[in-house]
Amino acid sequence: MAKMLRWVVVGLLAAATAQAAPGDRWTTAWWTSQLALDSQNALPAADLTDATLRQIVRLQGPATRLRVRFTNRFGSAPLTIDGATIARAVDIASPKIDAATLRPLRFGGAVAVTIPAGADYWSDPIELKGAGGTDLAISLYVANPPAQQTGHPGSRATSYLVHGNHSADPDLAGAKTVDHWFQIAGIEAVAPKARAIVAFGDSITDGYGVKPNTNARWTDALQRRLRAAPRMGEVAVLNAGIGGNRLLNDGLGPNALARFDHDVIGQPGLTHLIVLEGVNDLGTLTREAPVPAAAHTALVARMIDAYRQIVARAHARGIKAIGATIMPYAGSGYYHPDAQNEADRQAVNRWIRTPGNFDAVIDFDEAMRDPADPKRLRRDYDSGDGLHPSVAGYAAMAQAVPLALLR
Repeated sequence: MAKMLRWVVVGLLAAATAQAAPGDRWTTAWWTSQLALDSQNALPAADLTDATLRQIVRLQGPATRLRVRFTNRFGSAPLTIDGATIARAVDIASPKIDAATLRPLRFGGAVAVTIPAGADYWSDPIELKGAGGTDLAISLYVANPPAQQTGHPGSRATSYLVHGNHSADPDLAGAKTVDHWFQIAGIEAVAPKARAIVAFGDSITDGYGVKPNTNARWTDALQRRLRAAPRMGEVAVLNAGIGGNRLLNDGLGPNALARFDHDVIGQPGLTHLIVLEGVNDLGTLTREAPVPAAAHTALVARMIDAYRQIVARAHARGIKAIGATIMPYAGSGYYHPDAQNEADRQAVNRWIRTPGNFDAVIDFDEAMRDPADPKRLRRDYDSGDGLHPSVAGYAAMAQAVPLALLR
């Protein structure tokens, strides 16, 4: 009995020392928005049976201490993570880690954790310093696969998978590769002057068309601008984009209003929000067939009401809400918009630009449109599909953000 009591006390002390210190100020330093992975994006169950998954992420803000947010948000049953580690990555496009920086992750002092269905779970804090731009490798070991995988298909980063528990190995030779993130949501860090900005959006924010491991999204380019600007180097730009996302209806992931509290309000240290949502609402209205004029009017009104909700909910938490105008998409072969769709876009953009609706405006429409045909993207900024920017276009978007709005 005495021996058992001693081990209980030791376990409680280990858990207590792993918790955040009372004076710690935490800020989200990396984030990805999650969704329920369908059969096209989920891994086969056999791949996640007795398996180690190593995923590379880039710190957007600095850290002196950090903790990892694992997720089972869309799980249909509890998920057990049987072990996890974090370390600095040697190369963004490689599973190799700097073994000297390897840290085991614990959960209340324990090696393993069972995350309830629909929940997230923070690891205990660990000491690991890193500047903004540092690449980290999060390795997790699972004996059994999730009943329903939660993840982010548009990672634009390569993850590595091997069987067995190799979470502490310096390399994963012969690993299977996949360009998705699985069961991870964020990294929260302690840094004295750090704060965060969330870019809330769809595939344009998610970086559609960007090659893996290049960090060429518009949010990445904006992050580099901030690091080079005086007194802005500790500001993290968190990418909360989901491909196909809409303000009002679910697509590949939950609609913007449904995920707002989790992906925006739930971020500690957040001071600013950039909203670039709506082109998919406009485009899907008539993608299958024309609709009556009243349906166009109703959609514009509902989109504006959704923006009002977003602004009000941001203001309730002291967050500055910045509206971004919807860029032209008349060249889109996927949506094939007509004159009425363009009129809808102009109506929405007028509302976004009207002083007093958002706290400030980033005019991506003005920055990205073709001066000779304002209904279309500039040719050099067009990826070729008439909807998504090229890498040069993403860089131009970042340049169009007035940094003064983010101070």
